[in-house]
Amino acid sequence: MIQDAQLLDTARSLVAAEAAGLQALAARLDNKLLEAARMVLSCGGKVVPTGVGTSGEAARRMSHLLSVAGSPSLFLHPTEGLHGGLGAITPDDLLIAISKGGQSGELNEFTRRAKQRGAGVIVLTSDGASPLAKLGDLTVVIETVEGSDPAGIIAMGSTLAASAWGDALALVTMQMRGYEWDEVLFTHPGGAVGQRAASALSGPSRQAAPNHEV
Repeated sequence: MIQDAQLLDTARSLVAAEAAGLQALAARLDNKLLEAARMVLSCGGKVVPTGVGTSGEAARRMSHLLSVAGSPSLFLHPTEGLHGGLGAITPDDLLIAISKGGQSGELNEFTRRAKQRGAGVIVLTSDGASPLAKLGDLTVVIETVEGSDPAGIIAMGSTLAASAWGDALALVTMQMRGYEWDEVLFTHPGGAVGQRAASALSGPSRQAAPNHEV
């Protein structure tokens, strides 16, 4: 039987590896993030994050946060896309395809067809030589820190890093767009955030409003 101390050591090692992955990601952020932000800003339609499995959940989260930060976005699952949802993709849209290995057949086929319909494509992957990576108008390689994905199989640290990259994208585009905190709160009136709207606008968060200069 595994002892409690061993279980806690396992948990701490995982979280430490995930934290190391985020620190490494922060150090590697470069002009590709700004290029991606400019692609989002020039998008005349919707930003469409997509992925399968754990990457799909990261894409769903990214879509929500982009919308909150002022960039209209909707999540579309690749399988749904290949069953007719692809018809929603237009040349004005921008796809953000997320996959650690870049080998998922349905995601790659959906991305390929979305590109054929004229949509722009940003790819987030850990494998810059993968089939998915080659489909990107912009491909961002997010390296995985050893130990952050248990056994190299369960996508924990890798999707956490992809999510953090998406957070950075949302915040940067918010600043570049000049999207104000009162606009954020107008579209987010529910929950504790909405209940604290007045104080949030006049408190530290208002003082930290994004800089409008690009």
